[in-house]
Order: sequence, then structure tokens, then C-alpha cells
Amino acid sequence: MSKPYALVVDDHPLVAGGIAAFLGTHCGYQQVCVATSRQECDSLIEEKGPPQLLVLDFWLADGTALQLIKNLSQKNPNIRLLVISGDENNNVQHKAREIGAHGFVHKHDSPQIFNQAVTALQNGQLWFPDASDPPSFSSPTANHQEFGLTQRQAEVLAMMLRGFSNKRIAMKLTVSEPTIKEHITGILSKLGVSNRVEAITLLQGRRFTP
Repeated sequence: MSKPYALVVDDHPLVAGGIAAFLGTHCGYQQVCVATSRQECDSLIEEKGPPQLLVLDFWLADGTALQLIKNLSQKNPNIRLLVISGDENNNVQHKAREIGAHGFVHKHDSPQIFNQAVTALQNGQLWFPDASDPPSFSSPTANHQEFGLTQRQAEVLAMMLRGFSNKRIAMKLTVSEPTIKEHITGILSKLGVSNRVEAITLLQGRRFTP
């Protein structure tokens, strides 16, 4: 039986290699394979068996990966599918979700957000930060008062857990980015963590309600 592994599918070798390296150094995968086409993807899965995580570019050289996502989700329902794309059109992630993907990350997002998305998928959650509903966090519920957070800090934390950048949080709350940074500093202090990754790890398995 093949050892558990992650698979990255992107027709840009440098991008695929960078993602693979990140998965190995930051996300706990001892083995990460790379495919630059859907044919290579199929061959690797046939040879090694289904990966635990598959990071897939929405746009491949010969078109969208929708059919590949559909086939993978139907044939290998245990694979966690994380779609990435540089496309700013939100319809991309909605299409990916409808067809069976478990998460979506923009290529311009920070490595920290990518790490959060991978962590969510590893724990059986969804990660669609631009969707109308938040990622699925299981009970028990965590209340902001439990951590001594203010209502505004709770709002900021809820968006952090959905993968929103400081800029997007500021736009949502109609305040400046420096203000959001101050809120985040206070949030991390009250949670007893040093960064966003530690914050989402702390709240894994709990449904946070502002």
C-alpha cells in the first residue's frame, strides 16, 4: 500500500514546485508529488493510489479542471480537493464547489491563508472565503466572551477564520487597515497565540460565533 501523500496539479512547473515545497515544509506532508497536466495526474493516482490532499489549478493548459474535479470527487470521495486560481471572478470558486471541491484559494493570497485552507481541509472542513456562508466548523460553539474579546474583535476574528486578508476585513468593516492590525494584535494577545495560524489551530473543531 502506498504511503499517504499530497498531489499538486498545475501546468506551471515553478508554481507547482513551490506549492509542493510549502506542503512539505509547513503542512506536514512527508511526500508531495507534482503533475503538470490532467494526464500526469491520472497516471500518478493510478500508480500511487489516491492522495490525501490534491491541490489543483482551476485553469490548466487545455481548459478548466471542472471535469477532472468531478471525476476525482466521484471516483475517490476521500480525496480532499483544494482548488487554486488567479482568476478574480468569484464564479470560479462557486463552480468548483458545486462540482465537488472542498476549498478554494486565490493565487494572490498569502502563504498563511493557504496554510489555513490546507489545515481546514485536513480537519474535514470546507474553505470558501468568498462564499455566502462561512466554512463548516463543528460544535461545540466558542463564544467571543469566553476569550475576553470585544464585539468588534469578535467580528474581525470571524473574518480571519474565513481567510479574509486585513484589506478585505477593513473594507467589510469600513475602517482602515492599521485599525484592523491593532484589533488583530489584541485578538492574538487575548487568545494567547502569536499568529493567525495558531489562532485557527486553537479554534479547530469549534464553531466560533461573534
